[in-house]
Amino acid sequence: MDTEHAGAGAWTAERHVTALYQRHALSLARLALLMLGDSGAAEDVVQDAFLGLYRRWDSLADPSAAPAYLRTSVLNGCRTAMRRRSRREVPPDGRPAESAEAAVLLGEQHRAVLAAIRRLPARQREALVLRYYLDMTESQAADAMRVSRGTVKSTTSRAVAAVARMLREGS
Repeated sequence: MDTEHAGAGAWTAERHVTALYQRHALSLARLALLMLGDSGAAEDVVQDAFLGLYRRWDSLADPSAAPAYLRTSVLNGCRTAMRRRSRREVPPDGRPAESAEAAVLLGEQHRAVLAAIRRLPARQREALVLRYYLDMTESQAADAMRVSRGTVKSTTSRAVAAVARMLREGS
C-alpha cells in the first residue's frame, strides 16, 4: 500500500510541476536572465528551482503557493550565482560575456537599458525586475524580497533614477 501511495505522490508531483513549468518557466528564465545577464546561468537557476520544487512537492503546505516558491527559489539562486561570480576574476573589459544569440536579439537601446540595470546593486536590480518586468505589486515584491513595502518603493525609486542617470551619461 505504501508503494502505491508513493507512486501516486510522484505522479502527482510530476504532473503539477510539469504544468507549473509550462506556465512559468519562460518568465522565470527572463527574471534570472535580467538578474544575471547570462542565459546559461539563468537556465541553470530556473532548472534548479523546479527540481527543488519537485523534490519537496509532498512537503509543500499549500500547492497554490508553488509559483511564489519558485520565484523565491530563482531569486535566491540568482543571489548565490552573483556571490559566486563576484568571487571569480572579472574579465579584462569588465563586462560579462554575452551569447551570440543574445547580442543579435537585443537592439542597441535595449542593450543599454539592460547594461544599466545590470550595473545596479543587486537589491535595486531585484526590486526593479520584480516590479516592472514581472509586473508585481509593491506588496508582492516585498513578499518575494522579504522586505517591507516601503523598502520596495524606495529601492525601486532609487533604481529607476540610477538607470535614468546611467542612460543620460551614456548618450
